[in-house]
Amino acid sequence: MRDLTLMGQAVGDLLRARQQTVAVAESSTGGLISAALLAVPGASAYFLGGGVIYTVVARRTLLAAPDDTFAGVRPSTEEYAMRMARAVRQHLGATWGLSETGATGPTGNRYGDPPGHTCIAIAGPVERVTTVETRHSGRELNMWVFAAAALDLLAASITQSGGGHP
Repeated sequence: MRDLTLMGQAVGDLLRARQQTVAVAESSTGGLISAALLAVPGASAYFLGGGVIYTVVARRTLLAAPDDTFAGVRPSTEEYAMRMARAVRQHLGATWGLSETGATGPTGNRYGDPPGHTCIAIAGPVERVTTVETRHSGRELNMWVFAAAALDLLAASITQSGGGHP
């Protein structure tokens, strides 16, 4: 069994120390990123909320972003991930927006991406985006790898931004 608290602890400590907040829009991780952040005692100091944005209906409802925000950009790309990160950050008024969009497996997604593909974006004082390719078809394994990569990218972004309040 994996340790959610251990996964979220470093990011939680950074956010708490800087009195900053995060909002999450995740897709193929199915809530695992949010669960790791919430497993840390005292998460209410930094976690403003999150959603599993698995469909267009969820995107419209949970991000409250107009369709034209995503016009011309297909899911599971770095640009789409960045637009989701910006939208969730703005919608919840967080210091940081974190998003993830990909294909966990066992097959690829309907957009042509192979299993084990995800794009992760951070929007905030620093903006960063990355693509992760595990080359694995194991759905749960990919969910854990994607969530860990997202939290690592957030920690690196917070560190890169320096100290201070939101």
